[in-house]
Amino acid sequence: MADENTENTPEEVDAVTEDATEATEAVETAEKGPEGPDPSLSPSDRRAWYRQRQGTTTKPSRSPEDRARERTETRKAKAVARRRRRVQEREKKAAKLGDAAGTDRGTPKPEHEAGRKQVRQGVVLSAKGEKTLVVRIDHSRRHPKYHKIVRHTSKLYAHDEQNSAGEGDVVRIESCRPLSRTKRWTLAEIVERAK
Repeated sequence: MADENTENTPEEVDAVTEDATEATEAVETAEKGPEGPDPSLSPSDRRAWYRQRQGTTTKPSRSPEDRARERTETRKAKAVARRRRRVQEREKKAAKLGDAAGTDRGTPKPEHEAGRKQVRQGVVLSAKGEKTLVVRIDHSRRHPKYHKIVRHTSKLYAHDEQNSAGEGDVVRIESCRPLSRTKRWTLAEIVERAK
């Protein structure tokens, strides 16, 4: 009878080492205890369990001056971090607005200087009143937080001395002194007649 070879194949060696590592891991986890609190514990008991595991370390006693100094140092560090974050947010917002420069960014704010009349352009909703127009003004702007285009409409009453504008006309109106309880605008020109 010939001597039998007792050498193990590489697959058998790998299987044996895997079993050994699993066994040692199981022993280590048993020694450490459970990873988390018992699920049946109430929330307050669960917090107490975590507090016990953390281990409380007491700070050395300090004088009021030391505590005040530490407080001012932490406040300064937080202020620097806050300033840095705000600058980053400002740059990010400017970059985002720069990217959207080619897209519709809403109706630009009308110019208003001292002595210059405000001008609006809109569509005549009604011309039934004597020398009075009801003009619909459409506003659109990008929402500051959600960046969605939000559209609003407002109705303005405008004075039309010649009763020349009709319903559906696109008109330009400008601000004036109060002419009645609701009229603070006058008809400047008719941009486009209704078809």
